[in-house]
Amino acid sequence: MSGIFNINKKTAGVIYIILDTFVLVIMRFVPILPIILGFPVGWYIAKRLTLSERNLSDILNDILKYSFYTSLVTFLWMVIVWGSVSTMLMNPQADFANFGIPMILFYPKISFIGWIILMIFISPFLQLITTVFTAQVTIWRLSKKGK
Repeated sequence: MSGIFNINKKTAGVIYIILDTFVLVIMRFVPILPIILGFPVGWYIAKRLTLSERNLSDILNDILKYSFYTSLVTFLWMVIVWGSVSTMLMNPQADFANFGIPMILFYPKISFIGWIILMIFISPFLQLITTVFTAQVTIWRLSKKGK
């Protein structure tokens, strides 16, 4: 098990980018699985950072930094995919009602705007929260067990 914690940081980053892209494609770029992926990624980040004897402040800073990187990957994919779809807002003849998104705010155009905001901004933030939360819980559990 310690083998997965000893791989190069760049290799781990590339593996994460491939995995994040894969789960986004599976869900047709609705980032439910990347949000859920934040849980094992947070555990991995915390476990990997606590293998060496480091200051807790440095570990917590690195957890936040690496969690931000993971959500940045999802954010960039969301901007690429859903940002290009948002050009429909400039088209007065766009059919928002039949676009295939849920009518979460009753009116089609407003629901479309809400969906774009949810996909581009809120979903990567939720992924950041799940990753940081799981890393914090992992740090807490490891401190209770004494590593």
